[in-house]
Amino acid sequence: MATVSARDEHGDRGTPGRSMAEDEAVNRALGLSTGWAVFSYLISGMLAYGGIGWVIGHFTHIALLFPIGMMVGLAIAVGWIIYRYGRQ
Repeated sequence: MATVSARDEHGDRGTPGRSMAEDEAVNRALGLSTGWAVFSYLISGMLAYGGIGWVIGHFTHIALLFPIGMMVGLAIAVGWIIYRYGRQ
């Protein structure tokens, strides 16, 4: 799947000094790093808030706080992802 930039639509050959294959490789690498960043936000949100929920639940003897903390962390992470990557 090739990413088409605005310059390619108007006949420009891409970034000066780089071939179109190199531009495409850079675009793929940027997409891959964005994917890993999104995955990291999801996992870290669940771990952080799940951990907080587990600690509070451990001391209050309310086991339900662990899964609630994980869901809250997931919701916050999804909100952050939409805020950061959802706009173009």
